[in-house]
Amino acid sequence: MVVVPTTHAETLERAIERVRDPFWIVERGGAVEFAEGDPSTPPTDVDRVLGYLPPVNPEQIGSASFRRDHGLKYAYVSGAMANGIGSVEIAEAMGKAGMLGIFGAAGLPIPRVEAAITRLQSSLGNSSPFGFNLIHSPNEPDLESAVVDLYLKHQIRLVEASAYLDLTSQVVRYRAAGLRREPSGTIVADNKVMAKVSRVEVAAKFLAPAPSRLLKPLVESGQITPEQANWAEYVPMADDLTAEADSGGHTDNQAAIVLIPTMISLRNRLQREFGFDNPVRIGAAGGIATPWSATAAFAMGADYLVVGSVHQSCVESGTSDTVRTMLCQAQQADIAMAPAADMFEMGVKVQVLKRGTMFAMRAAKLYELYRSCESIDQIPATERASLEKTVFRAPLATIWEQTRSYFERRDPRQIERAEREPRHKMALCFRWYLGQSSHWANSGEVGRAVDYQVWCGPAMAAFNEWVKGSELERPESRHVADVARNLLYGAAVLIRAQLLQVQGIALPASVPRLSPLSRTELDTRLAPFSA
Repeated sequence: MVVVPTTHAETLERAIERVRDPFWIVERGGAVEFAEGDPSTPPTDVDRVLGYLPPVNPEQIGSASFRRDHGLKYAYVSGAMANGIGSVEIAEAMGKAGMLGIFGAAGLPIPRVEAAITRLQSSLGNSSPFGFNLIHSPNEPDLESAVVDLYLKHQIRLVEASAYLDLTSQVVRYRAAGLRREPSGTIVADNKVMAKVSRVEVAAKFLAPAPSRLLKPLVESGQITPEQANWAEYVPMADDLTAEADSGGHTDNQAAIVLIPTMISLRNRLQREFGFDNPVRIGAAGGIATPWSATAAFAMGADYLVVGSVHQSCVESGTSDTVRTMLCQAQQADIAMAPAADMFEMGVKVQVLKRGTMFAMRAAKLYELYRSCESIDQIPATERASLEKTVFRAPLATIWEQTRSYFERRDPRQIERAEREPRHKMALCFRWYLGQSSHWANSGEVGRAVDYQVWCGPAMAAFNEWVKGSELERPESRHVADVARNLLYGAAVLIRAQLLQVQGIALPASVPRLSPLSRTELDTRLAPFSA
């Protein structure tokens, strides 16, 4: 093993950071040097050739087919963050930078989703990619159906399917309605699905063809053709499957180092079973916040990266400046699990920011009361008085009237059920708080900061630690494309460092430093490149 002297650390670091340039590593006069030259012709005027450092272009990290099929420069995705936190501004910024942004349609009314479609189709058109979220809505199946209707109407060609516990007829309808056969006989799926999952049993359903039990009723109702149902037997439900590790929002708190290889192994097994023409690609999400985590994901075989929590702290996100500031201050112990608004009765939880808000504690108290009481009237008087004073800040009767008015427009069947089942009425009232807490955070509602629900994973703390002292430490300086390019560039640098180490060249502990770069520095380091 050759140990590079620490006196050469600066020269060594500069060479590694020039990620597009190849170098020969040589020994001359007892010193380690880097020599530019033809990769096929080692230098001869040296004492010894120690190794070769090839270029590592960020544009070539990850799956080439992922980039090609989605029209991307980089294998990088800004994941859907609900209630429009994954904003049109994020989708536009990512698309213009050669990356993929997913609009966070979950939790939004249909008119607002349609407005986002209109804007993105106008601003990006066919020149840059974008996608929309399709979230599992077990309590509101009509809403899920209406969203699919909207996507089919406007020919949205990519959805990120998230929070699914099982396949539904609606996600199957979206997939199957985009199937066609070319004259050559090749079956083409125009409607692409990127499924975000954390459980093997759910992943297996997206890695297999759509089941006939869901296809048959769609044919009978005329929503897809018999030919499309037949073609669906030859393609997987998803083009891409994102292994979602410990993330913000809906999460099973899985460890990425376990989850990613598990999903790859499952994909390989089902690919051998079904023999699809295009194997499903596996991406990585949850915990992606630094060059080290990005490099680790790619090293485990991830075809692409999906980033969420960190992007929420960027200026383009659809949240408030107050929340962005809170996120920029998050540390490792500032994360907690809390009941989810959309799956409250099922006991499903989401991961949220704990620092600066009492939401997690208050939401947990509501779920505890839901489990122990059969109706609002059964809530102990002291508990009810405390809730009305500190959490709801209004009598529960008033909250019910607001809830009732909301569901009269959105889903009247919920009111009918609440009138039959007092416990369901209580759940709807409690969900009022869970839903409003997210809107208060996004709008920066004055006086409600203590109740802000901010979806956030531990990645946020890792990112904050990495960017300390740099331009990216300040929330007003965080832009999604700059964050993304820093992560990808840093991954390229780390891969270069690892290539030296596997050739027996030991690096000083200070190399590479990987400090975040400004936009100007990134432009210099990353341009030009021709694939």
